[in-house]
Amino acid sequence: MIPEDLRYTAEHEWIAGDGSGPVRVGITHFAQDALGDIVYVQLPEEGTVVQAGDSLGEIESTKSVSEIYAPISGTVVAKNATLADEPEIINGEPYAAGWLVEIAPDDPASVSALLDAAAYRALTES
Repeated sequence: MIPEDLRYTAEHEWIAGDGSGPVRVGITHFAQDALGDIVYVQLPEEGTVVQAGDSLGEIESTKSVSEIYAPISGTVVAKNATLADEPEIINGEPYAAGWLVEIAPDDPASVSALLDAAAYRALTES
């Protein structure tokens, strides 16, 4: 369950888009599987400026609370408001309806610098 058309981080976030416009960000199947049943998601407001590697929010599950990290630097232009009432969507559809935020990147090239599917697969299998 590692889509080939996405980019990934070592912290288990995925990025959809090439950086020429806003990119969609979520957590991977690997991450949601490790977390267990997700019960709460805290996301930044639209207009929030984020730096790559900084905390973007939190995901709370029945097992733990985990930070979400910004995969790239930029400005949050949208957040998935559905998750406020239905955070469990992430468990069932981490790559679709369970997306977290959209970020307009400061540097479009930063997206291509992230892990491709093969590199992320190698990371999760080691």
